[in-house]
Amino acid sequence: MRTMREHPTLWIQGSTSASLEGKTIVLAVTGSIAAVRTVELARELIRRGADVYTVMSEAASWILNPMALHYATGHEVITRLTGAVEHVEFCGMSGKADLLLIAPATANTIGKIASGVDDTPVTTFATTAIGTGIPVIIVPAMHEAMYDHPALVENLEKIKCWGIEFIGPDIREGIAKIASNEEIVLRVERLSGSGELSGRKILITSGSTAEAIDPIRILTNRSSGKTGVELALEAYRRGADVTIVHRNKVGVAGIKEIYAESASQMTETVLEELNCGYDVLISAAAIADYTLDPADTKIRSGGELTLHMRPTAKLVSKAREKYPDLFIAGFKAETGACLEELLKRAIHTLKTSKLDLIVANDVKSGGIGTEDNEVYILTAEETDHIHIKGSKRVIASALLDEMIHHLMSRK
Repeated sequence: MRTMREHPTLWIQGSTSASLEGKTIVLAVTGSIAAVRTVELARELIRRGADVYTVMSEAASWILNPMALHYATGHEVITRLTGAVEHVEFCGMSGKADLLLIAPATANTIGKIASGVDDTPVTTFATTAIGTGIPVIIVPAMHEAMYDHPALVENLEKIKCWGIEFIGPDIREGIAKIASNEEIVLRVERLSGSGELSGRKILITSGSTAEAIDPIRILTNRSSGKTGVELALEAYRRGADVTIVHRNKVGVAGIKEIYAESASQMTETVLEELNCGYDVLISAAAIADYTLDPADTKIRSGGELTLHMRPTAKLVSKAREKYPDLFIAGFKAETGACLEELLKRAIHTLKTSKLDLIVANDVKSGGIGTEDNEVYILTAEETDHIHIKGSKRVIASALLDEMIHHLMSRK
């Protein structure tokens, strides 16, 4: 229920997810032109449940009026330190802040942090947070030549040795540009999260495969890969080392991506990658059930065409045979099956493929290429099922919750 004194900005709090619920984040802004990006960055953090406060250097206020960040966060902006000792209130011992996010960070500010210089509100917040041991993330933004200066390179390495995380920058057009808001928010979620998958290696297959007919044409399916991507992102948020094998692109620095086009390429890639010591395989890809020998040159158009298809190998069966102790989750998609029949077929696949967990859904009315889905999660140990309906991010979260429960029970 909204109160009369609640700032209207806070009405969006938690509207996207609850991944940062209960977290207090101090967003420290310095004098880079990238400061204009922080209004939307603050709101994205709030949409995930965070309470965001901002502190600005004087140089930052020349670029972005503090009123903009007051609007964005619902809280007065700290532009100078007063008798309220704001740096101690938020970043001191028993302070309010769970994390200090310095975005954007200029070369000047990075140099001062490395040297322990406190002559702006931002650098004083940084020194206090580092001394207290509060997590700190720094997001550089400056001209590329400044980023390449030997002194700055040394400062970056020095600060990293203190356990402080850096995000970006994205080097383009001669500028070390600030990382995307999406990447910043994801890293904040990971650093502020439970870390319950920390130390775990998870391999995810995602999206459709494509079987070549000739050098131009392919056979594929309607899978968008959205569920696989959401699984990769959610596992990353929870601290896992994540690898995704697919034909798409996530583009997140901390997630390893391997391209595989055909069913055989995906199967061979996954079996080889699993040699690197993974804890979990989530086979979310819609891997082709049939393939063919492609023509060496383009098949001329016109007239009827007959294709001779043969079955492909089942990835999950191959993985189970080679890695008997690996936790494997699979997916079972059907069309037009009643619930009883859908669950029956899913249980059959669960047992015959020796899976630990399976996600079943009927895609006739939706699910492929959509933003949401309705699924049923079943495990080898339990006779009942879990019913989830919602966004694919919600489904990914529920699947990982169930996976973690069973991984912990193995101990």
